[in-house]
Amino acid sequence: MSGFSRTKKSVQADVRSALAWLKRHSSRATLAGMARYAIPSDNALGVAMKDIKALGKKLGRNHELAAALWETGVYEARMAASFVDDPAQVTPAQMDHWCKDFDNWALCDALSFNLFDRTPHAWSKVRQWSRKRNEFEKRTAFALLWSLTVHDKGSGNGPFLEGLAIIEREAGDERHFVKKAVNMALRAIGKRNPALHAAAVAVAGRLAASSDPTSRWTGRDAMRELAGPSVRKRLKAGGAPI
Repeated sequence: MSGFSRTKKSVQADVRSALAWLKRHSSRATLAGMARYAIPSDNALGVAMKDIKALGKKLGRNHELAAALWETGVYEARMAASFVDDPAQVTPAQMDHWCKDFDNWALCDALSFNLFDRTPHAWSKVRQWSRKRNEFEKRTAFALLWSLTVHDKGSGNGPFLEGLAIIEREAGDERHFVKKAVNMALRAIGKRNPALHAAAVAVAGRLAASSDPTSRWTGRDAMRELAGPSVRKRLKAGGAPI
């Protein structure tokens, strides 16, 4: 896509080209549908995720361009930045800055799964953000923990056991987008390998017996999947995390 060549064009020219591309791929139907998924549309164009991902692929990795896309404040441009930024160049300060800007669950999850979990700072941010008061900053801690269960192939069980302790500590947060991410992180850790499955089932059991209604919901809901035959069969067969 020659329109995105950066050999002689400024980053800002690339941003303008990217925004024009997004506008051409936007639709009123997609914009209207965002509300059904609790995604604010005030700063959105209405572009399908498959097209945002395609744009990211066309743009390629570029740290400066990702930062400029983020600063537009446009929802789709920020989502594209998750595919464009170079994880090796992302700093802890940048992660904090972007995380503070999150105003919906989709940005939390996209940045966690597409970018943050590939940085060398991921685990420290799980620990840090899990204590945040802002709903979406705190959600990102658990979305990031969830994504690490899938993409962190090098870590042993230690960090994930610490993650289970964080989950148990924070499971009483009743806010919708936090408790859903806590639940997903618990289930994901329990599907990583047999040892972590046993540890996650123990945590789920304690939460299910809690007097706190949010903790109890998280434990019971996770237990339904973790104790089910499909997870046990997959783990017994030595399959990859699911």
